[in-house]
Amino acid sequence: MVPHLVSKWPAWLCRWRAACTPGASLQQRTWLGVSRRPAWGSPWGVVGTSPLVRRGSSSTSSRAPEVVLTHERYPVQRLPFSVVSEEDRAAFERMIPGRVIVDPEELEASNVDWLRSVRGCGKVLLRPRTSEEVSHILRHCHERNLAVSTQGGNTGLVGGSVPVFDEIILSTALMNQVISFHDMSGTLVCQAGCVLEELSRHVEERGFIMPLDLGAKGSCHIGGNLATNAGGLRFLRYGSLRGTVLGLEAVLADGTVLNCLMSLRKDNTGYDLKQLFIGSEGTLGVITAVSILCPPKPRAVNVAFLGCPGFAEVLQTFRACRGMLGEILSAFEFMDAACMQLVGSHLRLASPVQESPFYVLVETSGSKAEHDAEKLSSFLEQLLGSGLVTDGTLATDQRKIKALWALRERIAEALSRDGYVYKYDISLPVERLYDLVPDLRARLGPRAKHVVGYGHLGDGNLHLNVTAEAFSAALLGELEPYVYAWTAGQQGSVSAEHGVGFKKRDVLGYSKPPEALRLMQQLKTLLDPKGILNPYKTLPTRA
Repeated sequence: MVPHLVSKWPAWLCRWRAACTPGASLQQRTWLGVSRRPAWGSPWGVVGTSPLVRRGSSSTSSRAPEVVLTHERYPVQRLPFSVVSEEDRAAFERMIPGRVIVDPEELEASNVDWLRSVRGCGKVLLRPRTSEEVSHILRHCHERNLAVSTQGGNTGLVGGSVPVFDEIILSTALMNQVISFHDMSGTLVCQAGCVLEELSRHVEERGFIMPLDLGAKGSCHIGGNLATNAGGLRFLRYGSLRGTVLGLEAVLADGTVLNCLMSLRKDNTGYDLKQLFIGSEGTLGVITAVSILCPPKPRAVNVAFLGCPGFAEVLQTFRACRGMLGEILSAFEFMDAACMQLVGSHLRLASPVQESPFYVLVETSGSKAEHDAEKLSSFLEQLLGSGLVTDGTLATDQRKIKALWALRERIAEALSRDGYVYKYDISLPVERLYDLVPDLRARLGPRAKHVVGYGHLGDGNLHLNVTAEAFSAALLGELEPYVYAWTAGQQGSVSAEHGVGFKKRDVLGYSKPPEALRLMQQLKTLLDPKGILNPYKTLPTRA
């Protein structure tokens, strides 16, 4: 510790220790100088009192303007698939009695994505309960050349979860059963339609946690998480789903049920076929069940929310985190001042620290509270003396931890209330992660309402968002392909975790060589020769 701060340290340490006790007040929990009231004038208790948004129709007003049909807004032409007939509907009704939806009002929500940026015109929604029913449905669709769009919680951000034209919507919502959980190995086996938040509760009651966590956890399905290879907030600690998924079951385009629902940590018998379906976005098969490894639930969780004077200080804080917190570091998220302003103005969430150009959320998870407290004490002491942070607050009880996480998790909801959102989810070298944000602010000027950047700094994942009053083809032309070319110039990826879907299918060439694209198309042709599974998505128009 630097000498000139010695006299200040004991008082700060007392405040921090008080903050580690249940029921500590805002004044006790604020460190680095005098306590401050939240920036928007709301007491701490107001922060996070609203539940996290469940992506879906609940986040939009019933008087919201109608979304333009996808094929009217974007240059896409319908492929020569058959049209659903009365005979087809009757056949589906025999397969899944009472679960064939044709009412236009009931179909409306399933035809529009959560961002309200794309809209299909699907006329039939099917709700199977078992993989056998999915098999019967796909066999019929394959024989009749009927296109199918598989849909989970419809929380996707790239237009991959809704029809483009009149594809049949195959919903996994009723495939929501937990098949088994083994508390010795931590292996969960469940159907694809289980909601992530409900699975989290199920395993937490048994002393474990899910290896992924998302802002949309209250609505998203585990099958959709696999299909998009979702990353999320725990990626830094537990890694990709490609490592935590032990097995899966999928139904192929012709109705063949592929049962690779293994629960073994090690299986070196041939090709690892499950990896074909993770991240394939429903274009190679419909995932119907999953086996996933769940880590033990941490006994001690702490969250620090810090203000930083610049992005260089954010990077240095991250370096200090990795070096000093080591094995207990479970998340490192950042957001800029514009994000905080939006969650304040649109959601009335208050900042617990003074206004700063950047904010950082650091989470630690460990098995021994005393050990973690010692590490945090040393880490925060160093930050206090370094000038890397200007203000901060610490939470150890669950209510206040959730309140701090809400500031990060609800940014997407705040953006959706700010106007039409152009979303970019890119991977970049960490040291260049934020450079594109000020670049775009200068490029777009007043044509953009807001240009913001936030994301998973520990994963090199930037969520770049631009809002405008309404969709503008001219503004889109300023953004694309500029954003993708800039990303490619940094050896980055045009999709870090949101997937490709409909919106990014024609920009894969910025991240993949032609040889890789050809091989992807060959795999698609092999497993889905008629191309009925989620057409117009994931693969380029001309691969």
